[in-house]
Order: sequence, then C-alpha cells, then structure tokens
Amino acid sequence: MSRTGRTGSFGIVGSVMLAAVLAGCSGFGGNVSLPANAPRVIGPDRDRDHVRLVRAFGGEGRAPQLQQLLTDVTNRLVMATDRPDEAFQVTILNSPVVNAFALPNGRLYVTRGLLALANDTSEVAAVLSHEIAHVTLRHASQRSELQARSALIERVAENVLKDAEDAATAQNQSRTTLANFSRAQELEADQTGVKVLARAGFDPFGAPRFLTALGRSGTSADGQTGDRLASHPSTNDRVSRALQAARRTELPGGETGRLAYLTALDGLSYGDDPADGVVKGRRFVHSRLGVAFEAPDGFSLENTSQAVLGSSADGERRLLFDAADTPEGQSLEDVLRSTWTDTVEPGTLTTGTVNGLPVVTALSNGKEWTFRLSAVRIGSTTYRLIMATRGNRGDLEAIFQQTLNSVRQVEPEEARRIRPLKLQIVTAQRGDTAQNLAARMPIDRALERFLLINGLDRNAPLKVGERYKIVVE
Repeated sequence: MSRTGRTGSFGIVGSVMLAAVLAGCSGFGGNVSLPANAPRVIGPDRDRDHVRLVRAFGGEGRAPQLQQLLTDVTNRLVMATDRPDEAFQVTILNSPVVNAFALPNGRLYVTRGLLALANDTSEVAAVLSHEIAHVTLRHASQRSELQARSALIERVAENVLKDAEDAATAQNQSRTTLANFSRAQELEADQTGVKVLARAGFDPFGAPRFLTALGRSGTSADGQTGDRLASHPSTNDRVSRALQAARRTELPGGETGRLAYLTALDGLSYGDDPADGVVKGRRFVHSRLGVAFEAPDGFSLENTSQAVLGSSADGERRLLFDAADTPEGQSLEDVLRSTWTDTVEPGTLTTGTVNGLPVVTALSNGKEWTFRLSAVRIGSTTYRLIMATRGNRGDLEAIFQQTLNSVRQVEPEEARRIRPLKLQIVTAQRGDTAQNLAARMPIDRALERFLLINGLDRNAPLKVGERYKIVVE
C-alpha cells in the first residue's frame, strides 16, 4: 500500500465498488483487453496502458540478470510461433502476487511472485508462451467483439423493448457466454503454448509442472467462485490437457534450464516490498508511513499498491485499509463523508481516539453488505479502515472494534527493524532436510512455503548437491 492524494488510487469508494474490489482474485492467464485496432508497435508515447498497469502493480521489478533471461526466452519463443515477425517485450512487475498476463500490443508481464514459484527456465517459458499465444491468437479482439455484441443485446432489451427482466436475462446469458468463451481461450492458449514451447527447444513438460505448482499455491484452486475464476478452466483440467499436449509434441529432449534459472533468480526480492508495507500473518506494518494494524482471527491479508485487502475464509467478512493525503484543516468527519459515496446512517457518526490518535467512525448499510467505517489521522495522513459483512451479521461490531483498536503509529526503532526479504539459492548438503532448510526462513508457515516454492511434496527427500530456494533477510 502506498500513499496517494485524494484524487488518486483510493479516490471515491462506495459499498458496491468496495465489495467488488475485495472480491477480486488473481491468477496467471489473464488477458487485458484493448481495442481490436490497438497498435502493435511498442513505444512509450503509444502505450499509456503499460504505464498505468505497471504503476498499479508496484512498479517494475529490478533484476537485470533475470530480465535478460526472460528477454532471451521471449525472443526464442517468438521465433517458434507462426508470427515470428511480431514484437514482444516482457516486464517484471514488483508484486508478490502470482500473476502473468499480456496486452494485445505485445507487452508481456510476469510478477516477482510468479518468478519465485517457477523452478526452471522451461516453466517460466511455458508461462510466457501461453501469454504470447493469447496475443498471436488475437484473443483480446475476439473477446471485445463478443462483449460488444452482448452489450448491444442488453441495450436493445432494456431501451427498445423496455423490459428490465429481458435485459437481466440477456445480461446473465452474455456473462455465461463470455465465461465459456474465456475458458475456451485459456485452453487454446495452453495447447498452442505447449507446441511453441517444444518447437523452441524447451521441455514441454514445464507447462504441466508449473500449472501443478500454480494449483498448489491456491492462486486458481478448483472449486473457488467469482467472475475471475469462472472464466478459467479448473487447474486439474489444465494440467491434464497440458500433459497430453506435451506428450503429443514428439520432440526429443527439451531443456529445463534449471541451473541458469536459479542462478538468475538468486537475490530476487520476495514477498511484500517494505517500501509499500509488509504483511506478516494477520499483521500489516508500513515502516515508511509509520502505521500498523492487525486483522481479526481467520482473516487473510493481501497488500496491493492501492490498499490492504482482507477477507475471512468464507468471504462473508472483509476489510479495506488505505491512506490518502488530506487538505490542511479538513476534519475527519468531512474526509469520511467525502470518500464514501453511499449513505452514512444518521446519528452513527462519532469521534474519539484510538491509541492516542484521533478517529471518527460511522455505519453504512448497503443492499447486500453492512459497513463499519473509520478514519484515523497520523500527522497529515488519514487512514481509512472499513470492515464489511454480508447481510447484517451480529459480529461486525466486535471485529470492527478489535481491528480499529489495533491501529497504531509505528515508532522509528520498530521501522528500522523491518528488513526486506529475498530469495537465496543454497546447495543441499548431506543430512539436510526440508525442515532444517525451512527453519532458516524468517517467515510464517516456513516449511509450507519452502515446499511450495521448490515444488516439493511434504515427505520428499532432498538431493545432495541439488540447489533449492530459501527466503532470507
């Protein structure tokens, strides 16, 4: 989370928008749509979407050796496609979220989180090949055309026929059509990506290996709901089909490039960037802004460039924590009213203090969600903590007060103790186990994380002389 002005990323948020933001999820395979006639020439003055997108993901990740490896892999893959004359450029995003996507103009993006999950060059090449396939197959323009046709049907039903029920039916049908269309596109990109991967001389089984790791990470776990995951096939289905495609390539060998990849990966920043705050379990600490809070039991937190988002396991309770510079002299009451578009319930606006900091709180009732709002001031910055429950659950007040009471100012000494994490590549020695290597990692659920980033099963023995990833300060 980084601080912004009142008209910046945190701007005006109401109950509908908050619910949508907090319901969002991520996963490799997204394809951001631009107009069908978007230019295929990559250039700073013609690519404002790139600038906005990079800013939204925390900026570019600085890893020269890894950047060179990804560029070389991309060029090699493009030469193996049916469109070797097209231009592509890959950018590392400074985000711990596991994600990769493409713009139709040939911009490819991979996050630090995804790179930390991959274990060899063929796995990250599989990701890039999948995204290149989205572009060469013109999936974005096809989706834009389908969306335009769906929107036209909805407008006709609503404006011409004056039938709201028909409009709602058309909208539901178009969403189903688009979801099915997106799933078909993902599978097509997987199949094409594996073929190109093999043609370029990489191990085609890198694709199912990475998809398996992706499933283990929970990024697109089967059985989850929501528009984002509804548009993607199940992980198990993708792994199965990718395995079949790899077997059908019938090309001998194929390099994995494990040593080269791990060498380039060594020293890459891991997890949250301390400059934008750090999530440790249920705690969030931002050393630069000097603020911290703790979420209730059962909540998981995600730190984004715009805000800290939290959710209970069942998704029925959510939170948002963000910051904004405020005009000098503006009261907290005015801040809360001006940055919340829905109605604040009369008589619920109250002032007070929390841990010596001025605070104002209020209640807002949406159609499906009930919200407890608060604004806390530290120096010239106002922080908003918003808790929400679906419906009118009786525990909202308790979890709101518990979380609000944990909001505090971070002292300079505590801020100095927060150090960035990075990946270190180590060579397994005789007697080393997953448990003793994980014990060197200063993070929560260290063993679980060690197994995940190294693609290991819980009882799998380590190989003497093999290289493994650990997380260090």
